[in-house]
Amino acid sequence: MKIFDRQFHGSISSKVKLLDLILIYFLKRKGKQIRPILVLLFAKMFSKGEIKNKSYRAANLVELIHSASLIHDDIVDDSNIRRKFFTLNALWKNKISVLVGDFLLSKALLLSTENKDYDLLNEVSIAVRDISEGELFQIQKSRNFNLTEEDYLNMISKKTASLFACCCKLGSISSGKKKLDRINEFGTYLGIIFQIKDDLFDYSPKKIGKPTTMDLKSHKITLPLIYSLKKSNLKDKRKIKSILKKKKYSIGEKKIINDFIIEYNGFEYANIKMNDYKKMALKLLKNFPKNDSNYSLEILIDYIIERKY
Repeated sequence: MKIFDRQFHGSISSKVKLLDLILIYFLKRKGKQIRPILVLLFAKMFSKGEIKNKSYRAANLVELIHSASLIHDDIVDDSNIRRKFFTLNALWKNKISVLVGDFLLSKALLLSTENKDYDLLNEVSIAVRDISEGELFQIQKSRNFNLTEEDYLNMISKKTASLFACCCKLGSISSGKKKLDRINEFGTYLGIIFQIKDDLFDYSPKKIGKPTTMDLKSHKITLPLIYSLKKSNLKDKRKIKSILKKKKYSIGEKKIINDFIIEYNGFEYANIKMNDYKKMALKLLKNFPKNDSNYSLEILIDYIIERKY
């Protein structure tokens, strides 16, 4: 990770002082770096512990894409805080933030084309397409609050899990691995686990790295709410939907939604589903080489489920 960090910092340098200032600020607020960790773990797992230069480039590629998507997400969601820092759009407004995101995307493309890593670029391009489709599908469905659990799982498989699966495949491809079906499946399960955990954070009263009421504010319907709406009686369902249709929710209305989910066991159900996907992911891990990287992936699954932010 030290080698990765050094390379990542070097890959986003520029000759524009304003851009360098913004990027220095951005790098200070880096997150858990789960995605590049996934790339490097899969690279090590299939190459007897060795990490090639191509694997480091793959980790940088996915982190550049992910960083750009975070910046653009903050603009779309009108978020002012991420990871307890002001977002770029809060400090430098939307126009500059969009351009910084575009700069990171261009760096990702150049990193691949200059090194002729077209196989890596192809996988990332598929993931970016899926992420965009997933986000647009969520907007389409959330406007009339008719998202089913099947819709939800399809949506998060695209908007979140596709990049996790991409990371696993990038690590494997960069190590020379050809067959990717089970690797793709494992990454998808891991991404679904990650997103369900994020859904549970959205109702948490504790401070985490992003506004906890963002998904309610953005009218995004998540798994605990989907399940509770499905199980509730008609009277309660109508009451909650009438609140959800409002542009803004009061503190009291947020509490009503939270109590509604507790009453109909929505949080409990989300935890059960998350652990179901954990079992499927662990079963798949048994098909991969038994080494330290495999064990680290097992630990990573537990970390994603038990993390506090």
